[in-house]
Amino acid sequence: MINIGLITAKQATLRPNSWAVYDQTSNKRITFFELDEMVKKTANGLLSLGLKKGDRVSMLSQNTIEFLALFFACGRVGLVAHALNWRLGSDELTQILKNGEPKVVITQGQFQNVVRDIQKDLNFVDHWLEYDSGSDHSFDALIDKSPSSEPIIANDIGDEDPFFILYTGGTTGVSKGALHTHKSAYFGMLNQTVAERIVPSDVYMLTGQMFHIPVLLAMNYTAHGCPIVLMNFDAKLALELIEEEKVSGFLGITTMLNWMMAVDNFDHYDLSSLRCVQYGGGPMPTKVIEEVLQKLPGGIIQGYGQTEGTTMTFLSQEDHEKAINGIHSERLKSCGRAGFVTSVLVVDPDGKPVPTDNKTPGEIIVKSDANMVGYYRQQELTDKCIKDGWMWTGDIATWDDEQYIFIKDRAKDMIISGGENIYSVQVEEAVSQHEAVLETAVFGIPDDEWGESVMAYVVLKPGMNATEKDIIDTAKENLASYQKPKSVKFIDALPKAPTGKILKRELRDPYWEESDSKI
Repeated sequence: MINIGLITAKQATLRPNSWAVYDQTSNKRITFFELDEMVKKTANGLLSLGLKKGDRVSMLSQNTIEFLALFFACGRVGLVAHALNWRLGSDELTQILKNGEPKVVITQGQFQNVVRDIQKDLNFVDHWLEYDSGSDHSFDALIDKSPSSEPIIANDIGDEDPFFILYTGGTTGVSKGALHTHKSAYFGMLNQTVAERIVPSDVYMLTGQMFHIPVLLAMNYTAHGCPIVLMNFDAKLALELIEEEKVSGFLGITTMLNWMMAVDNFDHYDLSSLRCVQYGGGPMPTKVIEEVLQKLPGGIIQGYGQTEGTTMTFLSQEDHEKAINGIHSERLKSCGRAGFVTSVLVVDPDGKPVPTDNKTPGEIIVKSDANMVGYYRQQELTDKCIKDGWMWTGDIATWDDEQYIFIKDRAKDMIISGGENIYSVQVEEAVSQHEAVLETAVFGIPDDEWGESVMAYVVLKPGMNATEKDIIDTAKENLASYQKPKSVKFIDALPKAPTGKILKRELRDPYWEESDSKI
């Protein structure tokens, strides 16, 4: 059986004294033997609390060794890692916790006050544990007293058993928990292995947060016996770590790569160890791709994925090289072709493939063992998303005669800014809290730094006034900082269809057409 939690056990046997993880945030460096010891102690500590197979363990933390070990520990003994986005507010975290109903909540010290704010609303959590500086160290104490012997559990944990739940926002403003099994995680890792061409000598730097799919990338490199460098992203620090730790690969979004290349004395950093840089998380302007290829050694690949589908399509190293040299240069706007263990179609509303003319739009659907099994405790939403084994992504695209996918729109009106998913309905609701707002339409527009930025069009009530700052300040009161509009435009009336539906495309398209004309 496939049990992702046993990855550390295998590597502890094969290379016990090789270093496994360097946690820059705490300056800790541990070997594969020490990592596996931590995993076993963590697993035994959780079991000592009375947890049973299938129970959820919630984690609110930035990237740390402890966080990584918790994922492996949960998998090892059949518990379900329930990752929380620390950037969310207490109301949304409460809703997510109510969906997952964890028995245990483990919090990094810096988020102590957030958790204490939501404790009073939850009566199903048996244990609230904390670790790291600023905490009560209750989790540290639990692990310290736990044995490092192999946990006593059933032998049949793995494969289709739940492994982790990661949350993605919804068009209704309700977060949805994508439930993944050991098997779906394994196949997502296999997709990445082939696309990144991982070799045992690689050193991987995790720039994304573990409450998102990037945690799978870290676990995959661990499975190959490769060291992992953990950080919480800072552009200068990233360059320093690449040089010091001889990093060979990392995943960067547009924002990260722009910031890194803008660091003072960029050319003085030794980045020669880089072999493969992957980018994703939203649109990447062609000029940024060209600059990355010019300034960073090694190849680059693009990965298109979702929380629900882990990794789905890839634009390869060779695709980039050919495009830069004038061979199918348009493919720099593509997210590539289906991954190694994935089938992808672009279909009409009836599920029939649209012509491969790169003109006819359709919805991207994906069939893969790397897909989630469904939204946790939301069967109706699952049934809408997964039909006859195919996952409907909500992304609108065209494809060419070699099945390269070109994303054109997001049916769910999702905005991806700085690698974070932002849903227009949530922003519209926040903007509408201002007393002068009659109607609003929110969408993403091109942004060279962030990939996309949030634009709000606002119709004011007759006789009332508001400034751009007023609208943004109101939104800030009801949203996480990264979700607020960057720009606001006032308009007399929003364009609408005869049914009354707001036609966002009429507002949004001119921005993207102008962006395309500059390429």
